[in-house]
Amino acid sequence: MEINKKEVLEHIQLAKKGNQLSFNFLLDTFWGNVYHYQLSKIKNDNDAEDITIRTFSKAFDKIQTFDEKYQFKTWLISISKNVYIDSLRKKKTFILLDTSKEQEEAAFRVVDNSPSPQDKIITEQNLAKLLKDIKKLKPKYQEIINLRFFQELSYKEISETIGEPMNNVKIKLLRAKKLLAEIIKKA
Repeated sequence: MEINKKEVLEHIQLAKKGNQLSFNFLLDTFWGNVYHYQLSKIKNDNDAEDITIRTFSKAFDKIQTFDEKYQFKTWLISISKNVYIDSLRKKKTFILLDTSKEQEEAAFRVVDNSPSPQDKIITEQNLAKLLKDIKKLKPKYQEIINLRFFQELSYKEISETIGEPMNNVKIKLLRAKKLLAEIIKKA
């Protein structure tokens, strides 16, 4: 897929202003690059996916610091390297990191007023068919879809329920919705 640098820069600028659709665009555009980079390093699908989620969480949290004279992909890969190194250190010391108040407040400022195309597809499906399709997702994505759409928990409540930072919850939910939409489209 050819990446239009001008379009990417426009979405970065909009994301810096809190535009949710631009965050979605950046996630969709660069997910594969970061995920495949991690998969080539650690050779484990689940770990590569978790590190990719944390990479986007950290990147979106610090998007204001991105300097547009550099490549966005390169910036993401360097964040991904650091997340991987941090995860290795964490395995040795096993210290749980929590989000700061500033990070939580920044996450609350990201407003999504309109349903995404994935949301529309999900709500239009027959419930029985939808549940069958959800069961095709990995358990961690099944859980986050269940908590958000069936139990109707807020991002903060989901974060507390699964014990992960709110930014990770948002990225996992975006990824789960995208994967579910792909499953539905194939069927």
